[in-house]
Amino acid sequence: MKKILLAIPVILLAFSSCLGLSADFQMRKNGSGKLTTEYRFPRTAENIGRLDGNERWQIIPVGRADWERTAARIDGIKLSSFSSRNDSKDVVNKVTIEFSNTDALLKFLNPSPGGKRASLNRGSGSSSLNIIFTEPAASEINADLLALMQQVSYGYKLKLTFSAEKNSSLSFTDGSGKLIPPPENAEVVLQGKKVSFSIDTAELISFTDGLGIEISW
Repeated sequence: MKKILLAIPVILLAFSSCLGLSADFQMRKNGSGKLTTEYRFPRTAENIGRLDGNERWQIIPVGRADWERTAARIDGIKLSSFSSRNDSKDVVNKVTIEFSNTDALLKFLNPSPGGKRASLNRGSGSSSLNIIFTEPAASEINADLLALMQQVSYGYKLKLTFSAEKNSSLSFTDGSGKLIPPPENAEVVLQGKKVSFSIDTAELISFTDGLGIEISW
């Protein structure tokens, strides 16, 4: 088996629990915007990962207090709304944050010092946002553990949409940033005012070379 490290800012597994998430980025011309997320995790894992920024747990804040702490420690981030509900098996949280500039957004996407999960390239009249969901590394994951992770993640998805004031494009990379074709089982919109993709969490875990995206606008 190839060596991988799961470094997923939106779908992390902890104590055999998994997270499904939809994220909608809305970018303005001046670099400000808002991010609306709806994320779910098993009710049995409700108390996991409550320490914001702790690499051992989910880095997505769990409750309102966690989001308030995150907003307080990052200049340019504002918590606009938070709601939480339970369905038959999951806790479902919906959150909207506003960012005043792309630097604030990058600090949110890279919560640990020196984090490289997200990067931004600015050009003459264009920008591109790169996000790595899984990346190759030096830790080997046992095949049985990988199968268990895929089993417990059944029924969860990662969905991402991005819109700007002009047309955008979406492309895929491996965990090292090399361009690759879109995943076969992903639903994608690669160009337009709103680009998007959706993939099953279990499918995402199976990318042993890692998986990332590049959004240009």
